Amino acid sequence: MKKVGVIGTGKFGTTIAKLLSENVEVLMYSRREELLEAINVNHKHYDLDLSEKIVCTNEINRLAEECDLIFPVVPSKNFRKMMKSLSPFLKPHHILIQCTKGLDSGGIDLDAVREGKSKMRPKDVKTMTEVILEESVVVRVGCLSGPNLSGEIMAGEPAATVIASRFNEVTEIGKKVLQSDIFRVYGTSDLKGAEWGGVLKNCYAIGSGIIFGMGFGYNLRAVLITRAISEMVRLGHAMGSSKKAFFGMAGIGDMIATASVNKSRNFSVGERLGKGEKLDDILNSMSEPAEGLRTVIIARELSKHFGLHLPIVDIIYRIIYNDFDKQKAMVYLMNYPYTEDVDFM
Repeated sequence: MKKVGVIGTGKFGTTIAKLLSENVEVLMYSRREELLEAINVNHKHYDLDLSEKIVCTNEINRLAEECDLIFPVVPSKNFRKMMKSLSPFLKPHHILIQCTKGLDSGGIDLDAVREGKSKMRPKDVKTMTEVILEESVVVRVGCLSGPNLSGEIMAGEPAATVIASRFNEVTEIGKKVLQSDIFRVYGTSDLKGAEWGGVLKNCYAIGSGIIFGMGFGYNLRAVLITRAISEMVRLGHAMGSSKKAFFGMAGIGDMIATASVNKSRNFSVGERLGKGEKLDDILNSMSEPAEGLRTVIIARELSKHFGLHLPIVDIIYRIIYNDFDKQKAMVYLMNYPYTEDVDFM
């Protein structure tokens, strides 16, 4: 693997490219013409100095022709469209390790779901690796997940991640091209569990941010995070993942990082909601999407389908989309009749 591809030049895509450039040459893909000069000539993006080993192109076919290993880092709502563009140039020998912590809604309009005009069933919901397998001839797929706050990694702080795949060679190749003295890569064969862990924690990161924005301290946020693990286990297991995946890097590890500080987009959205800002104003000010805003709609629909009691997901949804009173929400959750502390093992 002398050259590795990255699709997406957002903050996390750029972070992945920077990590890869420690070990290999990197070819990034972007549709934005202005980025070609910024990256290829000035070697800068997000005010970050980039290695000359990182090159940007707007020709997606070139990515597939020059790179056997590709890391797609694209928002979930655009992921399938991106795969349709990339797919004609992919061969069975390609390896794709996706880095998107979101879900594909199978073409179902989530606004229509919220308005009660459309229903969502489990078969409509796909993880990003499932989208890759549906849209291409690629067989060897994986996902990168875990506590990966891009700002800290860009600043050179030590961090770790997990690469999940059913193929050992995918996790081993991922380790080889990403690992360094300050970035540790773990492997797991539980692909579905790793994807669902990374996806679901975004909902609860919004909830933790709401608590912080309302002025509450660490005790209540710790309660939310702990009870959130229970809900993640139930829904993830219903969708076919193992329970143990949620106690690793992609589950509780990612949850602690994303739901603890306002360095994550999902937490920041929740914080602003907690302080009384309107959702539309928050969305209009964001340069990149917060995946939890989509995921909480999907998670709530799936919980209704399976008959699962996920009170935190339900309350977060109501605060975001129904303008539910946040103080009443806190009272409701504090009085919810949980039976046991650990009720999901």
